[in-house]
Amino acid sequence: MPLRKHFHIDATDATLLVGLNVLMFGVGNVVWVPLMRVLGKRPVYLMALTVLTVANIWSAFAQTWGSLLGGRMLSGVGAACADATVPSLVAEMFYFDQRGHCMMFFHVALASGLFLGPLINAYIVGAYGWRWSCGFIAIFSGVLLVCTFLLVRETQYTRPRIQHPEDEVPEKRSFVGWLSPTVGYNPQGHFLRTFWDILRMATYPPVCWAGILIGCFVGWTIVIQIATTQTFTKSPYNWTTGTIGLFSLSAFIGALLSFYFGGRLIDLIATRARQRASHPRPEIRLVALIIPAIIGPLGVITYGQCVAHKTTWVGPAFGFGMHAFALTALSNVVVTYVVDCYQAFAGEALVIVFVIRNVIACVLSMYSSDWIAEQGASIVFGEMAAIQYFLLLFAVPLYFCGPALLKFTSGYGPMRRIG
Repeated sequence: MPLRKHFHIDATDATLLVGLNVLMFGVGNVVWVPLMRVLGKRPVYLMALTVLTVANIWSAFAQTWGSLLGGRMLSGVGAACADATVPSLVAEMFYFDQRGHCMMFFHVALASGLFLGPLINAYIVGAYGWRWSCGFIAIFSGVLLVCTFLLVRETQYTRPRIQHPEDEVPEKRSFVGWLSPTVGYNPQGHFLRTFWDILRMATYPPVCWAGILIGCFVGWTIVIQIATTQTFTKSPYNWTTGTIGLFSLSAFIGALLSFYFGGRLIDLIATRARQRASHPRPEIRLVALIIPAIIGPLGVITYGQCVAHKTTWVGPAFGFGMHAFALTALSNVVVTYVVDCYQAFAGEALVIVFVIRNVIACVLSMYSSDWIAEQGASIVFGEMAAIQYFLLLFAVPLYFCGPALLKFTSGYGPMRRIG
């Protein structure tokens, strides 16, 4: 690994670079969501993209290991804004029976970064060196910062709706007027109260379950990526770094194939539910978990058995694609379910979901190598599939006890304020 040679560090220190970046990617929302409640979404996006750009410039020019580690942690804080604030924006812009499909664009984009990122990074590092992997992120985030400033409008509109007389209707806000960073400012917003709301929502069972479930699926992705690097760079495969990056294409294809099953399908279910009831139950979306619940664990088992027995690369690639299909579809179903349950506090709820997800991913990124070395790929991936099945089974009581559970959680925490 170029970084290990450049900074003369061991494998444990190298895993911190990924692990702490992933951790901050989740924890950063503890800051961004409270700021969003006070300032609005657009100023938060602009601040986060600025932090992301500066952090990657810092990382590209870092001269010591500690400096690089600090830059990657700050980069995680900036990138975190893409998580919890975007689904809450979708909840504000789209109706119940459109939300799943529109949210799926968000999750496919996240999956694209997760699965295509290693491929792109492998060729950038091979052609230009590791510093340019940070440099290109800085360039793209800088361009996105400019595009966000010019094109993204505020969706958090807190002023009361007033019926004006016909001759006193105010003019529409101009393009320059929409550029103002104060459009979404909420004078009744409270940073500390929102922070406290986030902590209390960690006790809501649907929120906690969603974070653990998604965290395990994302964590297994990291384990697969680490196992792929360790397995295919050795005999009998002897792959190069670029070839290992190409292996992630199977997961990207799986993520794309999930677009219907994780997005449009749950909207069709929601539409059918709306035809039967004026207020459809949020947990009706959990029905769509059946398909990824079958495919995902089987993909993990397929990958593990093929790697353990050193079969041709087709088997592991097929298993990785199955897992990626399930991860992308499942993430969208579960996140949309949580947003529907607690739409008024979607941002706060998703902070907990993504913090739990990234803590699990951070831990697995640091200890998965030892786990595989101690027990072997066959046992490890079998255990991973068993854990997935166990967590997925909780969807059954959540489905049948959903109304009672939502009534219970409306009696405490932030939901108590709106009943």
